[in-house]
Amino acid sequence: QVQLVESGGGSVQTGGSLRLSCAASGGPFSNYPMGWFRQAPGKERECVAAISRSGDSTYYADSVKARFTISRDNAKNTVYLQMDRLKPEDTAVYYCAAGLFLRKVTMTEGEYRYWGQGTQVTVSS
Repeated sequence: QVQLVESGGGSVQTGGSLRLSCAASGGPFSNYPMGWFRQAPGKERECVAAISRSGDSTYYADSVKARFTISRDNAKNTVYLQMDRLKPEDTAVYYCAAGLFLRKVTMTEGEYRYWGQGTQVTVSS
């Protein structure tokens, strides 16, 4: 069983930055592709970024491309989401998720098995 705990959320003004962290435990972290998802009130949950097991492949939603960077440190069992040039529309609860064991990274929600509790990101005008 993999446990995931997000941290680093908060409130910032438009144009600001935040770095989210997700600490994993209970499983072989490097065997799982990882993703960051977000859900705003009244909106569907969406994958904003994903990273392969080795970290050599990354994928982003068009809405965050060039502004967000996903990375992972397998030695620390941690995945990060660096968020720059934040916009009000980035306001959401952000969730870390672990995908399927030894599988290729995807941005498909159904391919993720373990989820963190979420951390709130609020961007004000």
